[in-house]
Amino acid sequence: MWAAYAFALLSLVSFPAAVGSRDPIIIVAWIAQTFLQLVLLPVIIVGQNIGAAASDARALATYEDAGAILEEAKQIQLHLAAQDRAIEKLIERLSEAEQGTRPALESTQPALGASI
Repeated sequence: MWAAYAFALLSLVSFPAAVGSRDPIIIVAWIAQTFLQLVLLPVIIVGQNIGAAASDARALATYEDAGAILEEAKQIQLHLAAQDRAIEKLIERLSEAEQGTRPALESTQPALGASI
């Protein structure tokens, strides 16, 4: 911001000549071409730097959030894989239990059918 103050002082060097001419076109030209350009340029650059810093902070936060989401997704995948293995074991045990009870059911079915 110090550059804006320095350029404002620098632009004031030519101010007496512009006012001394008493020509409105020269005064307006001095304001538009000298003062505004010299003073506003550093102000705009400072504003851009502030905006860029805020944008960088948002980008970093987004990157870190994406990393956290990735790690959470990996944990969910591991949990689901463990559930899949547990369900497969349960299915195997149920199949084995079903095969073990099937002969007993088949031996009782004719007796049930005969009594009806």
